[in-house]
Amino acid sequence: MLKDKKIVVIGGTTGLGFSAAKAFVENGAQIVVVGRKKESCDSAQEALGDNCLAFRGDATDELVAERAIALCKETFGGFDGLYHVAGGSGRRFGDGPLHEITLEGWNKTFELNLTSIMLSNRAAVKAFLEDGKKGTILNMGSVLGYSPSPKYFVTHAYAAAKSAVIGYTKSIAAYYAENNIRINVLAPALVETPMAQRAANDEVIQKFIKTKQPMDGGRIGKPEDLDGAAVYFMSDYSAFTTGQVLSVDGGWSISEGQY
Repeated sequence: MLKDKKIVVIGGTTGLGFSAAKAFVENGAQIVVVGRKKESCDSAQEALGDNCLAFRGDATDELVAERAIALCKETFGGFDGLYHVAGGSGRRFGDGPLHEITLEGWNKTFELNLTSIMLSNRAAVKAFLEDGKKGTILNMGSVLGYSPSPKYFVTHAYAAAKSAVIGYTKSIAAYYAENNIRINVLAPALVETPMAQRAANDEVIQKFIKTKQPMDGGRIGKPEDLDGAAVYFMSDYSAFTTGQVLSVDGGWSISEGQY
């Protein structure tokens, strides 16, 4: 599905991004993956082989996405799509319920989850416009951006940032539709990633998830559960789809969840 596609994955060396990167390569793409840590970049490069170039950088750095796209063009001869996965919890900085949020927690959470997306999307759109070609962008959202779960998942800055990702994506998708630049959002629920360890290792939350994400026995999602959707949005099969939010959530957004 991705034969001859040249794709940049921001946050592509671990978790959801790495799983998608593998699926992209398996479907014929050549990719640049960006990660913060040398170890994860090295392991991604080894695992993904010659059709991948791993690049170390922080998604909140203004120049990182521009450099990754330039590397994609130089190394593989073009640039067709961007998948922005990088982001994360701001709990350690002071995110939480509103009455406990620190200003640092608010600002850092938005920097990780919204500013980084603006930077990568801006770099991608500029590249598409400069080349005079169509392209695709896929941004990582979260069900918490529109389907809150107040007892166990209380990070109000994170929810606000992920909600903003949706509004931001729809706005730019509308503006650039006439340029055949399509921009969409994937919104997962609880998935097995380093960020999800707090919930994944809590037996009480695990029991709640069985009713909140009831599909396939009521399990936590796996990174590969999102791969098919990511491949679709990076492929020409989504050529007439823009400004959409696709929930891949095991039923989270349509289930009450039992305490």
